[in-house]
Amino acid sequence: MTARRLVLASTSRYRRELLKRLRLPFDVVAPGVDEEALPGETPAETAIRLALAKADAVAATDGEAVVIGSDQIADLDGCGLGKPGDHARATAQLASMRGRTVVFHTAVAVVCTAIGVRVAEIVPVAVRFRDLSDAEIERYLRAETPYDCAGSAKIETLGIALVEGVASDDPTALVGLPLIRTCALLRLAGIDPLGATTVGSTP
Repeated sequence: MTARRLVLASTSRYRRELLKRLRLPFDVVAPGVDEEALPGETPAETAIRLALAKADAVAATDGEAVVIGSDQIADLDGCGLGKPGDHARATAQLASMRGRTVVFHTAVAVVCTAIGVRVAEIVPVAVRFRDLSDAEIERYLRAETPYDCAGSAKIETLGIALVEGVASDDPTALVGLPLIRTCALLRLAGIDPLGATTVGSTP
């Protein structure tokens, strides 16, 4: 099997930590992609388009590499909720989600120009939020400052106290990279986490 450089087209520390679980050496490259939704796009469409755009952008600089791109959009009744960026927006996001079910659409793409692979899939995760009080929202945000997370909650840590239930075929999708689907797409590109030969350096 030809050794290929594996690249994560993301600067997200959450995706980096998830990909490390596969014990594959990889490099990280910032894709430099505009993450704004297009007019008329659903949250799921935005997520899968951006995952592909990120992988494509990095693959354009190294056609031999196998590149992983990913994106996540929280969907509240068809309205996309991205990364809040600050306390005020995070407060508004969590207030809008209390007592409701939010679907987190996490897309993953794998691109390798040299072998003609360009595939992507999306994994939905349904999260039912508790009827949170204003005080609970404030305490949570002060504790974790999840301003770089779509939907303003880190479910893998204290954010689990915000929810009543989670439903998904891939529990890692909610954190930011659906590893079950990532493994499947990597195999299409000739990389098997249980027996692959790759080149690169895990950061």
